[in-house]
Amino acid sequence: MNEIPYNWGTAVNVQAMVFGNSGDNSGTGVAFTRNPATGEKALFGEYLINAQGEDVVAGIRTPSPISHLRDDMPEVYEQFATIANNLEKHYTDMQDMEFTIENGKLYMLQTRNGKRTAAAALKVAVDLVDEGMISEEEAVLRVEPKQLDALLHPQFDAAELKKAEVIGKGLAASPGAACGKVVFSAEDAKEWHEKGEKIVLVRLETSPEDIEGMAVAQGILTVRGGMTSHAAVVARGMGTCCVSGCGEITVDYDAKKFTLAGKTIKEGDYISIDGSTGNIYAQAIPTAAASISGDFDRFMKWADDFRTLEVYTNADTPKDAKQGRDFGAQGIGLCRTEHMFFEGQRIKAMREMIVAKTTAEREKALAKLLPYQQGDFEGLYEVMEGRPVIIRFLDPPLHEFLPTKEEDIKEISGELNITVEELKNVIASLHEFNPMMGHRGCRLAVSYPEIAAMQTTAVINAAIAVNKAHPEFKTEPRIMIPLVGEEKELKFVKDIVTSTADKVIKEAGVELKYQVGTMIEIPRAALTADEIAKHAEFFSFGTNDLTQMTFGFSRDDAGKFLNYYYENKIYESDPFAHLDQNGVGKLVKMAVQLGRETRPDIHLGICGEHGGDPTSVEFCHKVGLNYVSCSPFRVPIARLAAAQAAVKEKRAK
Repeated sequence: MNEIPYNWGTAVNVQAMVFGNSGDNSGTGVAFTRNPATGEKALFGEYLINAQGEDVVAGIRTPSPISHLRDDMPEVYEQFATIANNLEKHYTDMQDMEFTIENGKLYMLQTRNGKRTAAAALKVAVDLVDEGMISEEEAVLRVEPKQLDALLHPQFDAAELKKAEVIGKGLAASPGAACGKVVFSAEDAKEWHEKGEKIVLVRLETSPEDIEGMAVAQGILTVRGGMTSHAAVVARGMGTCCVSGCGEITVDYDAKKFTLAGKTIKEGDYISIDGSTGNIYAQAIPTAAASISGDFDRFMKWADDFRTLEVYTNADTPKDAKQGRDFGAQGIGLCRTEHMFFEGQRIKAMREMIVAKTTAEREKALAKLLPYQQGDFEGLYEVMEGRPVIIRFLDPPLHEFLPTKEEDIKEISGELNITVEELKNVIASLHEFNPMMGHRGCRLAVSYPEIAAMQTTAVINAAIAVNKAHPEFKTEPRIMIPLVGEEKELKFVKDIVTSTADKVIKEAGVELKYQVGTMIEIPRAALTADEIAKHAEFFSFGTNDLTQMTFGFSRDDAGKFLNYYYENKIYESDPFAHLDQNGVGKLVKMAVQLGRETRPDIHLGICGEHGGDPTSVEFCHKVGLNYVSCSPFRVPIARLAAAQAAVKEKRAK
């Protein structure tokens, strides 16, 4: 949990005993020099008369507030307050102290830097700067980046949470608190939401098809999937609470119910889920919006002064883009265009394109998608006001856009004017044994160049329109071609992009700069990065897929066996949560070096989920990337982690 390697072992202190249980002039207690919940500058703690330390910790007896010690033993209290003050000044940080009083004599057993909430960590850091005890640079090192999560999401009412019964536990995949009525499909989620209901979406696992339901849900609960499964990644991007991988749940979709811990929860019943702990409750628990004090902005400005890495956000909608910007994002590092194809008329046109038998039929269907795509990109460009926006072309396999249920196949075949049999044949033809490594990414553009041509037209037209309306933005599109593993493959798709873009720009009679780059997510791409850099103006490391392909396992299925690896100390952490620096990291370093040998000014970044993980951000700083990109709600975490990496490097030198 604290990223301490197993092989360090455990330190042991052997200490002489003193006895707080030797009468009414003896006692024991634990105290902090400041309030660990709020950061307020005042002694905070508890003590027991005639007791040993274990009695305080175990909660066998109810202790008294430390302030009452002034009445019970005034001399001891004054001595303790003086020592506490001296210890804080010496360590220049809030102290957590244990003490024992034996027959009226005070013994200090230990002191350490106190654990504290995110709000307290910020307040203490800022106050210590104001009190002249530490510098702004030191203050930036005093707050754990991952703690900031707690400040950015709604939380359960603490008093109500204490009374609630936990019925199950999954992975704390996306922080925050969610309370709502249970639904089991994206369609039902939309329907209940339109009626004004707050809902929690329960799925075996999620796919891009569920995106509309996920977007309107207060929270998402899945039976399968890990910390970087589709549900977790998309939920974090939206800032939506998510608990994933609760394997004890049994779902009955036909009856619209699930069972957990002997309880049956039906559609419409209330549940609450805590994305910060993974806890699940079979009841409604009130939530409160997280409050961010004025210290937050001030502290983050210090962080920005020290960091050299830029921080972008992953965003597919203007709402997500604005959220990222509000949290300090300097651009969009990943816009996943496939998330734009699932609404109403869009999914119909997409399906028409998939079932088309000729290029002309495909182009006709794509022409229907073009205005939607252009409008989406215009929205992103307007929110980002000229900042970088990297748009990834279509990535998932086409089968993800087609129905799987019999009733849906019947309905959609009618919409598409083809027989049920014909649609089933198309679905069967697109079936892949391993879709992750199948007909997806740039392979779609190689097979169907008209898809890349349509997306390029939308990207360029959107930039021309926004620059015309807002000449001050000077928007420069950045097009990212996914899943490249071969130089010629990238050149083939890039030629389609540049010929289309140049034609659109010429016809519009304007000047417009644009860039074409690629996502490095296949090991071969990293190994041949010097060749690929001939055709790419930027690299973005897609470390989710790069990790999958380097380790040779699927992030959605790995949760089934990774626990055995942790228990047997084969892996110390989830390679999808913390970048594997020895293996995957070596490929990243190699690609950085090779890419810059060919193109010294190549712009390098990371857009996998690791972009919001503090240890991975530090690695990205060390290997010389220009930026990291992460989901909007992790932007402050990445900003702080980048600052800490820069400060540590400076101090090491």
